[in-house]
Amino acid sequence: MNTRALGALGEDAACAHLAANGYAILARNLRLGRGELDIVARKGDVTVFVEVKSRRNARFGAPAEAVTPLKRRRILDAAACYAAQNGLWETKLRFDVIELLDGDVRHIESAFDASDFV
Repeated sequence: MNTRALGALGEDAACAHLAANGYAILARNLRLGRGELDIVARKGDVTVFVEVKSRRNARFGAPAEAVTPLKRRRILDAAACYAAQNGLWETKLRFDVIELLDGDVRHIESAFDASDFV
């Protein structure tokens, strides 16, 4: 299985996990500004931007470790565009990571925020 197929399967699994835990999926694979949002979801009054990372094994570390400062900056840029387009500046926003490794799903809520970039 190639990397793109693994990523698509990972995003499908992440959406299933989110839906099973009460999240509504608002959007997937959005390119905005200089970044991309894998999943935009909502639970209660919180809009959640979810980065999905899948790996076949841990040889190169945990999948979440691949969310580098540059990747976080690009996610934040895309999220800012999404928030502006959808009037979300006065609402709660959160940045999560869902990592998939060997069939296991790990949801890391509030994995990062904008404080490092402000």
